[in-house]
Amino acid sequence: MLVSVEHIWKYFEADIPILEDISFSIERGDRIGLIGVNGCGKTTLLQILTDRIGFDPTPGGDGAVSVARDCVIGYLEQNSGMVSENTVDAEMHLPFSALENEYRRMTELSEKMPGLSGATLEQASAEYARISLHFEANDGYLTEVKINTVLNGMGFSGIDRSRKISSLSGGERTRMALCKLLLEAPDLLILDEPTNHLDLDSTIWLEDYLSDYKGAVLTVSHNRSFLDKLCTRILELEDRKIKAYKGNYTDFLRQKKADLERQEKLYEQQQQKIKELQFFIDKNRVSATSAKQAKSKQHMLDRIVEEGVEKPKKPKKTPKIRLEYDIAPPKEVLEVNNVDITVGEGAQKKTLIPSLTFEVRRGEKLGIIGPNGIGKSSILKAILGINPHEHGTVRWAQNVKTAYFDQKNEQLDPRRTVIDEVHSRYPRMTDLEIRTLLGGVLLTGENVYNPVRVLSGGEKTKLSFALMMLRRGNVLILDEPTNHLDSMTCEVLESALVEFDGTMIIVSHDRYLLNKIATRILEVSKDGVKSYQGNFDSYMAAKNLERQEAESERLAAASQARKEPKKQYRTREQRSSDAKRKQELKELEDSIESLENEISEIEKTIADPAVAADYVKMGELCSRLEEAKAELEQAMEKWVQF
Repeated sequence: MLVSVEHIWKYFEADIPILEDISFSIERGDRIGLIGVNGCGKTTLLQILTDRIGFDPTPGGDGAVSVARDCVIGYLEQNSGMVSENTVDAEMHLPFSALENEYRRMTELSEKMPGLSGATLEQASAEYARISLHFEANDGYLTEVKINTVLNGMGFSGIDRSRKISSLSGGERTRMALCKLLLEAPDLLILDEPTNHLDLDSTIWLEDYLSDYKGAVLTVSHNRSFLDKLCTRILELEDRKIKAYKGNYTDFLRQKKADLERQEKLYEQQQQKIKELQFFIDKNRVSATSAKQAKSKQHMLDRIVEEGVEKPKKPKKTPKIRLEYDIAPPKEVLEVNNVDITVGEGAQKKTLIPSLTFEVRRGEKLGIIGPNGIGKSSILKAILGINPHEHGTVRWAQNVKTAYFDQKNEQLDPRRTVIDEVHSRYPRMTDLEIRTLLGGVLLTGENVYNPVRVLSGGEKTKLSFALMMLRRGNVLILDEPTNHLDSMTCEVLESALVEFDGTMIIVSHDRYLLNKIATRILEVSKDGVKSYQGNFDSYMAAKNLERQEAESERLAAASQARKEPKKQYRTREQRSSDAKRKQELKELEDSIESLENEISEIEKTIADPAVAADYVKMGELCSRLEEAKAELEQAMEKWVQF
């Protein structure tokens, strides 16, 4: 067991608990998802686990958080654990500083040993052997491979590693902090919303990486596909208490529904039993012949009331979102032809997507996906006319009325109050009508008089959807609508979007949403745009098929190339260069084979007890072994680049 949490409490004020009698454990190899509505105490619980804050005295005095003696905990926080003035390369090497110190010591010993003798050489050889064993067991020679693997997977494949951390954007720093934490490889990874700021490719890579991770993982996430792919256990924090469920997020939903139905049935049976007992007691309490039975029934009733099934709690109130429109547009809703998607102005102007062309038909639910920074949000702003374009055309059909959700909520005025933001757009609405609308999305009480700037991300999203409902658009333009929403609200939004029978263009990294909503996927990449029919799963199946076909074609072409001499004319210089390159590759492969054989022979020789007694010979062998391994590492890196 890595961590044991027993009966802990945490109070917001002296008598208002946030966490109440929390108990659970984390075992080696666990993949746990911690879920709950926004503000329920998830981050507070993580901070208690990582000893950033303490828990409060418990009623029974038996609260405890126990961590195994050898357990190292890594916790992902915003910009955590990085020095702003350090370079990316320096930060990525910090997790390997102990191994790099070992390598320097091994190098120092290998240089010294040829000049040593006797007991001094024996001591140096023993130290070298001990350090070398630990260095190799911890993949010391693979440091650069590990760094490159993680940086590439997290979307930093082309980054200049001499850049300072301070030059990165907030989202990039968060991703970089996650890279560093993965390289540190703690026994327990605690991650708070790790997929924020990740595009689809990086999220899928992270799922695979964490699935094979040697340690345990505890993650807070609203990304339901991420929880489905990664987790083997779900902890739900609800009403200050925690409950564990086996399986992933989908398993949790099924089990929770079954538990609620079972509790409702048992409660109904119990209430019927209580009525029957009470009727018997009332009828026989004063009877001399049956008073004793009535007393026994009273004891039974008291036990049921005290120890019986609790009344099922009513489901928490959820936002009410209903998206409707008045007039259906024509069949061909939108045509985009040869539009350049650009950002910036003047000398800073940059073309993200040249000659963008696509169309949208009535009733389609078009999901737009692609890596961060490729221009997905810019596409939406271009077709809406928010960002002007110099080339190409954007043609909307007649009777089209768009309703736009902006992920940054830039269309909201931060200076206005919530109620005034609605009133400014719909001045004929009464305060009562506006408050009724806002109450439907859970913006209630005095909160409606708060300035928009103080709202949380989730509250701004709810306000934006309230305005979209009033807009009654027949074409919804949505940019990352599930950002900042908890899982419960995401489910409500999905239901509203499923029921909406108009047209939809949606940019999203939420695969769960895209699977439920999308009827077509538009993939945006550096190579252009490509359309795929169906939802996200259909898109992934098509992409896998493309990769298989491409690999088959590559193998077939390679096979054919070996069978048939190339017919195209090559100059003498080209032939000479190709011949030289082939010769260099052959020499490099021969060198690699030779070094591998030499290393194998040296290791066998060192293992010989007779050689181990010869300290001079042992020093020479250890020195050569270190040199050969360094030469092999350099040769392998060169071979990979061929």
